[in-house]
Amino acid sequence: MSEAPEVRPPVVTPVRVVIAVCLVAPFVAMLWVGSYAKVDPTFIGIPFFYWYQMAWVLISTALTMIAYKLWQRDQRARHGGTK
Repeated sequence: MSEAPEVRPPVVTPVRVVIAVCLVAPFVAMLWVGSYAKVDPTFIGIPFFYWYQMAWVLISTALTMIAYKLWQRDQRARHGGTK
């Protein structure tokens, strides 16, 4: 008879909390429309409503990249650097 592989419960670590914050922050920022539904301040003639959303495209990209790199490092640490 073969034994079933050991199943470990999910572990919440500070790194995984940072990963979650990086991935959730853009959603919160975009869904909280009242915080950016205004015209001023304008940036090079573009109303705040538009440039704020475009800025979040860049911020979201950076946060997703950070989350991915942290996840890779976390997985390497959990598996003993075999990946």
